[in-house]
Amino acid sequence: MDPITLAIVVIGIAIAGLLVGIGVHFVPVGGAPAAMAQATGIGTGTTMLAMSSGALGLISAGLVTQEIMSGKITYSGFSQAVQSGTLFSLSGLQANLLAIVLIVVAGIVGAMLMMVILAVMANVLYAFAIGVPLVSAKVKFDPITGDRQDLYVTRGTEGHGTPTVAVISSLIGGLLGGAGGALCYIILYGSGFSIGTAAFVAIGIFFVNSVLASYNITGTIEGFHDPKFKRVPRAIIACTIASFVLGVWAAALIFLGV
Repeated sequence: MDPITLAIVVIGIAIAGLLVGIGVHFVPVGGAPAAMAQATGIGTGTTMLAMSSGALGLISAGLVTQEIMSGKITYSGFSQAVQSGTLFSLSGLQANLLAIVLIVVAGIVGAMLMMVILAVMANVLYAFAIGVPLVSAKVKFDPITGDRQDLYVTRGTEGHGTPTVAVISSLIGGLLGGAGGALCYIILYGSGFSIGTAAFVAIGIFFVNSVLASYNITGTIEGFHDPKFKRVPRAIIACTIASFVLGVWAAALIFLGV
């Protein structure tokens, strides 16, 4: 494989990992306190929540990829480029850019669907089973709706459920995470990896960046309105470096034909 294609693979994986790392900061993570309706966000950990959206994004991207490969969605030359491992060569990119964009968009849709389902279904339980309002303790007014928040936060808690601003933030996180996961998958699959290996490595890269973002957040985060969101620049540096190293590793495997 030529050096330009390998460089594109490394840069593409670095961008994909960076998107995942940034996207995690938009996801409203409440952890165990949120599971007991004592904090704003979805009641699970940062890495698990990010991975749930990323996994569905990868499944969606993989489904659309196979639809194109089987000819159900027609993109002339895509199958040949994938089979020859030249999808991300300069000529392969020029000829198949629309197909690649479609696969990335499929990943975005899958990840965003997962995020909104997790947020909204949890809100149904919070509102109708536990009986708490959906409010944030980090802001006085919801930045999206302008609704008052502080008056409805129970004493001793950090909010309840996933209010509107957190739901919107989760969708942005799903968009970035889904795009990153799908881009990573199609880069690997289009460069000679098998379907299973491409998915396995893409999930690994997703986990690395999710964990880095989780360490940067250190606990819970409600979304882009949370003060912890100001830590994003540190995550950009860490995720870019880590993803670049992983990209070099993937390019080395491609070059060696492993």
